Amino acid sequence: TTRRIATVMGISQTMVVEIIHSDLKLKCLKRRRAQQLTTTNEGSHLKWCKQLLSKFPENCINFIWFTDEKVFTVAPPINAQNDRLYVASTTRKRDVSAERLLRTRPTFSQSVMVSVAILKLGCTELFFVERGVKVNGRYYRHVMRMQKILPAIRHMSGEFFVFQQDSAPAHRARDTVDLLRRETPEFIGPDLWPANSPDLNPVDYRIWGLIQERVYQTPIRDIYDLTQRLITVWAELKQSVIDKAIDQWRSRLRACVRAKGKHFEQLLN
Repeated sequence: TTRRIATVMGISQTMVVEIIHSDLKLKCLKRRRAQQLTTTNEGSHLKWCKQLLSKFPENCINFIWFTDEKVFTVAPPINAQNDRLYVASTTRKRDVSAERLLRTRPTFSQSVMVSVAILKLGCTELFFVERGVKVNGRYYRHVMRMQKILPAIRHMSGEFFVFQQDSAPAHRARDTVDLLRRETPEFIGPDLWPANSPDLNPVDYRIWGLIQERVYQTPIRDIYDLTQRLITVWAELKQSVIDKAIDQWRSRLRACVRAKGKHFEQLLN
């Protein structure tokens, strides 16, 4: 960080910023967290992104319900805001290697898991997993899907919609896949959705990040406070933000194809 450089060099932070921008002509790129991809992952990403582009043209996007789950903790996540990478001002982000722009995860604390589904021009409420419940295939099928998310989706879309889910273990259980094939008009299941691909799900690549940013603006006292904060932030999130995130979906699929299934975030700007 510029603060750390200033401390080591014994000069002011303002002078460090001036040197970086005016003298060295550098600009700042923010590093991002990312899933580690194997060669097999990259191959499946390339294959399935091509299939998704072919199967769901632009005029179909309005009918796709994107779903995801996320664990939120009482303790705030590590703030990577000051994790910077300085490059020449003429450098394009797409010319910087993914390894220099990405960082990896971890952390643990009291937590709550939430699930949601979003659609162009619509979204469900946040659905909370009861504390202490193990989210296995049975719970996922009978509670999260049949009792919560699918009724909410049908209430808004009737019987004409596309249902998406990722390849989490509870999602790809055979009974779960069979149920969703029966209960949904069109299903993007684990045979079409790449593993380790949060960068392809609008909930993951945009919505959760926005919610997390707003939820942790002030310290959280306990699980109850966290739950109420999540409900409030979700209620205040504008539908236009969700629509914009979904509008990026096909361009991300195309970027993934250009990157031959590898990380592609740097190609989007």
